[in-house]
Amino acid sequence: MSAQLACLTADVPVCGTFRVELEAETGTVEVAVVRGEDGELHAISDICSHGAVSLSEGEVEGSTIECWLHGSRFDLRTGVPTGLPAVRPVPVYPLTVDGERVLVDVDAPVLTGKEN
Repeated sequence: MSAQLACLTADVPVCGTFRVELEAETGTVEVAVVRGEDGELHAISDICSHGAVSLSEGEVEGSTIECWLHGSRFDLRTGVPTGLPAVRPVPVYPLTVDGERVLVDVDAPVLTGKEN
């Protein structure tokens, strides 16, 4: 597969999230499309690597998202945890904006974080 329509830019609030389910070669992938404080859009796994809950229900601050359950924080650009208790990164996905369309490729996660 390749990049697919996740949402429209207007669907993602400033400093907020929009949750989508996209089809990957391996099945359905839950993705949080996130707009950071700088206005940049990111696509990150919607599942916290520590508590297995939805990250899209957490708070966005700067270029991080905080898990609502235990307070783990993740860098939106790399998926690397920036706050405990999470120690494993979450996948981030290539995102492209085509006009108003937000396209995400869930079959090509960007692996920049160290797996523990």
